[in-house]
Formats: sequence, structure tokens, C-alpha cells
Amino acid sequence: MADDYLVRIGKLIRDARQHRGWTQSQLAEALGTSQSAVNRIERGNQNISLEMIARIGEALDSEIVSLGYAGPMHLRVVGGRRLSGAIDVKTSKNACVALLCASLLNEGRTVLRRVARIEEVYRLLEVLGSIGVRTRWINDGVDLEIVPSAELDLAAIDADAARRTRSIIMFLGPLLHRMDHFKLPYAGGCDLGTRTVEPHMIALRRFGLDIAATEGLYHAQVDRAVSPDRPIVLTERGDTVTENALLAAARHDGITVIRNASSNYMVQDLCFFLEALGVKVDGIGTTTLTVHGVPTIDVDVDYSPSEDPVEAMSLVAAAVVTESELTVRRVPIEFLEIELAVLEEMGLDHDRTPEYFADNGRTRLVDLTVRPSKLEAPIDKIHPMPFPGLNIDNVPFFAAIAAVAQGQTLIHDWVYDNRAIYLTDLNRLGGRLQLLDPHRVLVEGPTRWRAAEMMCPPALRPAVVVLLAMMAAEGTSVLRNVYVINRGYEDLAERLNLIGAQIETFRDI
Repeated sequence: MADDYLVRIGKLIRDARQHRGWTQSQLAEALGTSQSAVNRIERGNQNISLEMIARIGEALDSEIVSLGYAGPMHLRVVGGRRLSGAIDVKTSKNACVALLCASLLNEGRTVLRRVARIEEVYRLLEVLGSIGVRTRWINDGVDLEIVPSAELDLAAIDADAARRTRSIIMFLGPLLHRMDHFKLPYAGGCDLGTRTVEPHMIALRRFGLDIAATEGLYHAQVDRAVSPDRPIVLTERGDTVTENALLAAARHDGITVIRNASSNYMVQDLCFFLEALGVKVDGIGTTTLTVHGVPTIDVDVDYSPSEDPVEAMSLVAAAVVTESELTVRRVPIEFLEIELAVLEEMGLDHDRTPEYFADNGRTRLVDLTVRPSKLEAPIDKIHPMPFPGLNIDNVPFFAAIAAVAQGQTLIHDWVYDNRAIYLTDLNRLGGRLQLLDPHRVLVEGPTRWRAAEMMCPPALRPAVVVLLAMMAAEGTSVLRNVYVINRGYEDLAERLNLIGAQIETFRDI
């Protein structure tokens, strides 16, 4: 009976692979395994776990393989364990998705090194594949090769994948150079309340893009006679808004000045990538960017995105909350200096190595060692600001850190409508967080964490904060439906287990 089950599963996988037009070698590359292993699976000669079936389903975009046998992923966490050793920071999620969108500018071959293998990237790859862009994992599944087609088929776009990512909004900038009219599904992603796309529209109208939003779609029309005749002033110093303006300016035949631009980490990585494509960008790291656009880009480019400062902050917070000594390697220090200054004032015991460069040759890295510390609540409130201020995505981690500090900490998360509310999920684990209004939460510490079973918050960073608290809580906790964590972190549970955590992934059958 078991052998018959494996044969039937193997046939489903083979049929799904052939339907996608892949060889066994291509599927093996996507999974990071060998062609012979795929061959054994398809013939029913190899035991296969639900986890592997789910991975195959994701790679082949096959509903019957992934969802037919494996439901949502959950985490079982045995807490109260100390972390130790060292862990490397992965490449930036937000940079990787921006570079995937930017690859649409290039008519040549793009290779991105050490791309984060996360759900947000997978969704964008599904969208790119559906419109005719060829992508494949190379070098044992570490790097990503992207080869665009001469013509893009927007009518065939995978709308479901597009709606599961906010990054789809950054297709607007590249696509306005490639077609006069097109449709895109509304952007999705985390549930963080109302976030208007009007700042994107204001910037892109200067390049002749007109958008009508109806029935779940952006209807885009491009007027080629329109081009920027004066500097573009962004009404919001947002990361994706700046990136969209950069993507539009990159193939605009002329010089575009973008003011009130974000200078955050993913914007800098995008600028470095554009320079590799032959687009000169002046003012990188400042709020005024001058883009010397080129109308045609056809180059073979090889680029290494830098490490993720938000993941680095996650790992620092994991050490703090679990009272552990941990070395976090390859930390992009330029984008964590404010956070570390705040933690120093709270009493964090840590040291760092001399700076060295990331693989892109531009971003400054350090190795950071954090030791158990007696923390005091900060005198001032914790609140985000555009770079070089405290990163918006790092604010939630201070909720967990403040919970282990002595005293009261006020956290003012003014950017998002809902995120402060999700932070109060820590109360289920023994935290004492008082919601003052939708943007402000008062955290009382120190906390005696306790284990609990709960649903994952529908926002990435608060979800990871809950996981960190579960790691600190004595006993066994369960965090259900962690897709949102997989959107932004690669193999987070497995990597935490390597430094002393005890986290088991499981699925309902």
C-alpha cells in the first residue's frame, strides 16, 4: 500500500513537472537536490516527506501536489533554551524583490547571487514566469538567473501570486517602458492597514503613466509624449516609492532628479544594481538622486545584493530575549547604528569587529557579538524615522526587547495602522503591553514569559516577535500558520535550531 502511494505521488509530480515544461534536472536545481533523486521520486522509489511534497508543489506551482497533501505550516517551539555560537545574516529580502522587478529593465541575462529563498521571492518568480520571463536557480540553488523574453504577456499574469505580494507595485516603473497599456492586480502582502499607492502615482505620472484602479486591477496607460521637465519631488519618502521612481528613470532618455528620496538599504542596493546595468546614479545614500537614464539596457550582469539589516535586528533581538551570548555575522552596520545606540543606552553588552565590505563591494558589514545584559527601559520613546533614523521594520523587535527590560517603554509605531495592535499578542505569552491607541503601545518589563498556542499575526515582523517570545518562554508553544514568516525569512526555524533553539515545523494532514 505504501509503495502504491509513493508511485501515485510520483506520477502527480511527474505530470506537474511536464505540465510546467521542466526537465528533471531543472526541478532538481529548484529543490537543491540531484536529478537522480527526482527520478527516484517520480518512479515511486524514494520515501518523501510532506515537507518535500510542499516544496515540490511550490516549485512547480502545482495546487494538487502542495495543498492536496500539506496544509499550512506551523511551528512547535520548546522554549527556555539559550542560544550560542554564530549565525550569518542572509541577503536582504527587500533588496532581492526590488532587483527582481528591476531585472525587467534588462534585455540581457541577469544573475543575482545568494538570493533569499523566501515566499515573497517565490511569488514574484511565479509572476515573472507567467508573463514570459525565464528564471532558474543555479549553482546548487544558491543563485538566480533571469532571462526576459522579447515580448511580455501581461494577459497571462498569475493574478493569485501577484495579489500575495506588495512588491508587484514595483512592476509599474519598468513596464511603462515596455508597453503602452497593461493591467496589474492590486498589491497584497501583510495586513498593515490602509497604505495608499498615490505617492507612486504622483511620481510615475511624470513619466506619462496614468492609472485607473477598478475591479481589483490597475489599468495603466502610457503617454510617450510626457517626460519629467523638472525635479520629481516625492510626497512620501518611502522605499518602494523611491524604487519605482528609480525604475522609471533608469530607461528614461535623459536626466531625472528625484528629491525627498529614501536612502534606505534596499534603495542603495537598487542604485548599485542600476549602475551595473550602465545607469549612472548620483547622490546614492542621500535624499536627492540624479539618474542618467539610458533608453536601452541589454547587458549580461552579475550582482550580489547585500545582507538584510532587519534580519540582523531579528537575530540580535533573539539573543537579547533569550538572554544568550550570540555572534551575528555579516551585519550591515550602516543600517543598524541607531538601533544599537538605543540598545547601548538600555545597557546592552556587545562588541563588534572592524568593518569589512559586502560582496557588492559597497555596503559596510561587521560581526556583532551580543551577551546577556540587564536592560533598563529607554528614557525616550521608541519610534521610527526614515533612514538614517531607526528603521520602521525594526520597531516591533523593540517590543520584545522592552518586555525583558526593567521599567516602562513607550513604542510609537506611527507608520502603520494595525501593527501596534498585533504587538499586544505578546500578552498571550505573559507580556504586559497596554495599547494606548492604534499606533502606541506601552510595554512593562521585565516579563516572565509563559508558553501558549496561538495563530500567527498576519504581519511579518510582529509574527517573528511572537516567535522570539516563544523561544524565551519555558515549556512548549505552538505558532500556527507561519506563511507570513516564510514570506520574509529563509529557513528561519532550521537556522535558529543550529544555534540552540528547539523548533519543529509540522503541518496538519
